[in-house]
Amino acid sequence: MSFINRIIPAAAMALVFTTSCNNATTPEESGFDYTVDRFADIEVLRYQVPGFEQLSLDQKKLIYHLTEAAITGRDILWDQNCRYNLPIRQMLEAVYTSYDGDRDDSQFKAFEKYLKQVEFANGIHHHYSMDKFTPEFTQEFLAAEVDKLPADVQPSDREMLFKVIFDPSFMAKRVNQAEGADLVATSACNFYEGVTQQEVEDYYAAVKDTTDLTPISYGLNSRLVKGADGKIAEDTYKIGGRYSAAIEKIVGHLNEAAKYAENETQRKTIDKLIEYYTTGDLKTFDEYSINWVGDTASQVDFINGFIESYGDPLGMRGSWESIVNFKNQEASHRTEVISDNAQWFENNSPIDPRFRKPEVKGVSAKVITAAILAGDAYPATPIGINLPNANWIRAAHGSKSVTIENITDAYDKAAHGNGFNEEFVIDQPTRELMDKYLFITDNLHTDLHECLGHGSGQLLPGVDPDALKAHGSTLEEARADLFALYYLADPKLIELGLLDSSDAYKAEYYKYMLNGLMTQLMRIEPGKDVEEAHMRNRKLIAEWAFEHGKDANVVEMITRDGKTFIQINDYEALRGLFGQLLSEIQRIKSEGDYTAGRDLVEKYAVKVDPQLHKEVLDRYAALDIAPYKGFVNPVYTPVTGSDGEITDITVSYSEDYLPQVLRYSKEYSTLVK
Repeated sequence: MSFINRIIPAAAMALVFTTSCNNATTPEESGFDYTVDRFADIEVLRYQVPGFEQLSLDQKKLIYHLTEAAITGRDILWDQNCRYNLPIRQMLEAVYTSYDGDRDDSQFKAFEKYLKQVEFANGIHHHYSMDKFTPEFTQEFLAAEVDKLPADVQPSDREMLFKVIFDPSFMAKRVNQAEGADLVATSACNFYEGVTQQEVEDYYAAVKDTTDLTPISYGLNSRLVKGADGKIAEDTYKIGGRYSAAIEKIVGHLNEAAKYAENETQRKTIDKLIEYYTTGDLKTFDEYSINWVGDTASQVDFINGFIESYGDPLGMRGSWESIVNFKNQEASHRTEVISDNAQWFENNSPIDPRFRKPEVKGVSAKVITAAILAGDAYPATPIGINLPNANWIRAAHGSKSVTIENITDAYDKAAHGNGFNEEFVIDQPTRELMDKYLFITDNLHTDLHECLGHGSGQLLPGVDPDALKAHGSTLEEARADLFALYYLADPKLIELGLLDSSDAYKAEYYKYMLNGLMTQLMRIEPGKDVEEAHMRNRKLIAEWAFEHGKDANVVEMITRDGKTFIQINDYEALRGLFGQLLSEIQRIKSEGDYTAGRDLVEKYAVKVDPQLHKEVLDRYAALDIAPYKGFVNPVYTPVTGSDGEITDITVSYSEDYLPQVLRYSKEYSTLVK
């Protein structure tokens, strides 16, 4: 099943623009040090957790135990990303911590950079491009340092680990999305063993019950393996199954968290998650999801489990992640207004009425403050989430959407004064428009994308949710983005008091077209295609709108002093184009039209103009802005009284990047000896 539940921030999206909002302060004025580290193409930031101190003691205890459950699952993701990740991490960290040579030596500095990259990506492949990292130190350097390690930490499969690290052609891509390739055989992720793409598709075609109106999320919590006898079976993630050592500890922390649940609904939700981890039963996961989506009264909330499927080339298997959060009461007003009017938005969507939901059920939305990021949400994290993903649950029980505003705020503060607007935005009036409205319109775009976009529309009876196969994630993200873009320009937002100007949406429109047509290319290496689903989504929308608006000169790419700029001549017409594309992509999804979906993606979302690409890279390099950003977590520490009882939980922001990940490896390793 293709997962549909997050907005991933891109450095060329709104959060790299210098924006402003009411009562905003610069990093210098706030006194908070947002930047922690900078290496390769990555900047590591801190985020604050405002409001934590005002929570009750029981809420703090609940968050503490949920954060422990979150960090404890870390090793699962590492193993899912590549089966050699954990022994490689263990070897690299042993070398780093025991190194007694000159730490300014060029070989060691290159080794340290590689270690930081691997830690950030939860493995040896880039978290976004999926390409394997290329070490800038020699194999001889690493071999000499490994030789110095004590016998009990020497890697048992050293020759293979060196091959994985240094052979560029071996396990080169964590997730391969190249059209025409065997996506399973050519991907290094650890979701399959001994099977081909065709065998995977045949296996699920045979086991799926196409008459079931409440289908499970096939393959979500398992690894598909062909045994020595040639039989294919699922190795399920559960207590007593795969990842049992980690899951047992996660469950232990969840049991502690349940003691401090805010209400009976939340307690039952945690208990159902424990049952799911114990049995591995995907029907139980659906029951958990229904309970979770129905818990709208709790201030503290969390996700924990096998959730995102972007790490699977076939979009079925969930990578492990967790986010613990609590509601931002004041900021949630806008999302509540949106969710309260969900039926109006559905009824007025520019799609075929056959594909509209006649009754929108259970849509809830809120703005949250993230308390911890873990697994596939750490260090790089989404800024918005919409769950659950099962279409039948969404139709019958609704969905929950969140915008993570303390994360968007951290991005915004860290981008203050970076020079991006001056380099890439066409003129001063447009820069002023974006400075005035981009922060609020970008957050509203996230709200609409998550709260209504993913929850809108319906499949026709009998359509397989997996019909769009490898292109499902890209098309679903495009559908949600288009829904949000279309409604940002609607007078309804002014009527609802969410915007105060009929021009405000133009800030987001300009940013989106600039990003999709140009600036996100800074994340692509020369000569390569666009492969990540969110980047493909943005490119598809921008390129399609640019091409289909050419005759009316809706959007132009103009050149000044040898530099390319985006100029939007007709914002209203651009909104109409977004509506047309939304209508077509909804049709593709509702009808399960794989061919039309594949053709859209391959035509508009994949190929890169090499000349424009080089220009963007050159201009971006001059700004010295890291294309990718992620976060270190705050540290929560229980305070105990003389009787040993917890009297408070304190939060600290002082831990640096490498010390944090090295501590996590020391204190939370569950799958390595």
